[in-house]
Amino acid sequence: MKIALINENSQAAKNALIAKTLAGVVEPMGHTVVNYGMYAADDEAQLTYVQCGILAGTILGAGAADYVVTGCGTGEGTMLACNSFPGVLCGHIETPLDAYLFSQVNDGNCVAIPYAEGFGWGGELNLEYIFEKLFAKKGGGGYPPERVVPEQRNKKILDGVRAVTLRDMSEIIESLDPELVRGAFSGEKFSELFFADAKDEKIIAAVKKALS
Repeated sequence: MKIALINENSQAAKNALIAKTLAGVVEPMGHTVVNYGMYAADDEAQLTYVQCGILAGTILGAGAADYVVTGCGTGEGTMLACNSFPGVLCGHIETPLDAYLFSQVNDGNCVAIPYAEGFGWGGELNLEYIFEKLFAKKGGGGYPPERVVPEQRNKKILDGVRAVTLRDMSEIIESLDPELVRGAFSGEKFSELFFADAKDEKIIAAVKKALS
């Protein structure tokens, strides 16, 4: 699995810690981490939590990654932004138990973590345990296990509802404020990382148009 890491501006200073912790947990499992930044608080490209949502929708929609790890001070804004876009099912994760249940019951593809609220002594350990519980097992296994059939059925129903209520990502990119979108795609390594892995031609074309 290819896991994309995205940080918004208020918590960008923690990017190196988050990236190191995430890679240390998931790479031994056979997963790959792709760090889209922000990399530091003084990066030229300053991402808001709304732009993190645009990035998550674009990266997942284009198949440039299979999963997105993001967040903000509370995790709430980024979670709401991510869930505004098609193909993104984002959970708000504060604890390892949240991570395990979101993975096994909801089988999403994105998490928003609070990197300021409650992030005190031992914060990096909580992150490590969150990533362990999030990625140690294939998602959708059910909890408790005997609930797997109705839980998987409800997930398919939700996917069907979202397919009707949310527009195509390429159309969204072209309809949003151009400066907002261009800002979301202005990260130091965005073009290098995204175009190397993206597969959806309509989204690729929309991104190229937004950057031109």
